[in-house]
Amino acid sequence: MDRRSIIKNAGLAGVLAAGIAPAVVHAQANIRWRLTSGFPKALDTIYGAAETFSRKVKDMTGGKFEISVHAAGELVPMPGLVDAVQNGTVEMGHTASYYYFGKNDAFAMGCAIPFGLNSRQMTAWSYDGNGLKLMREFFSNYGFTSFPMGNTGAQMGGWYRKEIKTVADMKGLKFRVGGFAGKVTARLGTVSQNIPGGEIYQALEKGTIDAAEWVGPYDDQKLGFFKVAPIYHYPGWWEGGPQLDLYVNQKAFDTLSGEYKAIIESAAAFAHTEMQAKYDARNPGVLKELVANKVKLVPFPKPVMDEAFKQAMELYSELSGSNPAFKKIYDDYSNFRRESNLWFRFTEARFDSFMQSQKL
Repeated sequence: MDRRSIIKNAGLAGVLAAGIAPAVVHAQANIRWRLTSGFPKALDTIYGAAETFSRKVKDMTGGKFEISVHAAGELVPMPGLVDAVQNGTVEMGHTASYYYFGKNDAFAMGCAIPFGLNSRQMTAWSYDGNGLKLMREFFSNYGFTSFPMGNTGAQMGGWYRKEIKTVADMKGLKFRVGGFAGKVTARLGTVSQNIPGGEIYQALEKGTIDAAEWVGPYDDQKLGFFKVAPIYHYPGWWEGGPQLDLYVNQKAFDTLSGEYKAIIESAAAFAHTEMQAKYDARNPGVLKELVANKVKLVPFPKPVMDEAFKQAMELYSELSGSNPAFKKIYDDYSNFRRESNLWFRFTEARFDSFMQSQKL
């Protein structure tokens, strides 16, 4: 009897007993893919998630599936990441979807929108709500599928030369703000600019911009913003739980075995959890260091938050009236946000508020 007949008729136990399984495994060709990141190597937490993912895939396939990770600009510039994955120039990309709202505003909901979901809510909407289903349906128009792969947690509101005390202080402010958030800050009067992370320090130092937001203490300290803009406002109301995505070219993904598809999903989920764990563990100590360097922590005044919220809700209403893709996703997103906030109000928020008021 030939090997094909044995495999067909013996079942898994028979195959293993016959010693055929190793030959079947080794028949799988080695795979070499490339992943382009939307971030520089210096940001070890956010760029590092792609390296974690790559390492896990390699480990789980015994080295047969290797994915090389490339920093923004090495293979393609960050703005070209979506096109590179869509066209198959690279098989994978790791990025914040809201950077690409210029293609369609619906991209933003794969990452964060002002006054949106926090990180736990975003994970819940993605995995157990309709989030992942809806975003994958939308991304299919661009030739790729997606997997959640990281979250920074709620971010800080950025670095300012002068303190924001009133809504009027936002008018004319030359503000580096990432992605979709600029649509709301512009309605407050800012001159919004989306400058890459590596260029922000120089722009602040030279006075080309008046303020800039990036992520939070751990990453911000690395980029040195505190040296040229000592006011650190909070919270980053435009990024309550920004989720990163792994994009995978659909045609390339379809060529993989079911096992390798599952490994990609599992490795991405591990990297997703690890990224926020790193931010949550590392931000507190760095925040203390920044304060020791005479950084001034200042909450945004409530009138500023209220006006920003009003403008954000008006924007979403306008977009829902003009963009069917945005409306379809946002309707589900906003319903989930309402129900989730009702629950969190009685549990997480109350518990956190009490614990954070205690001297432990």
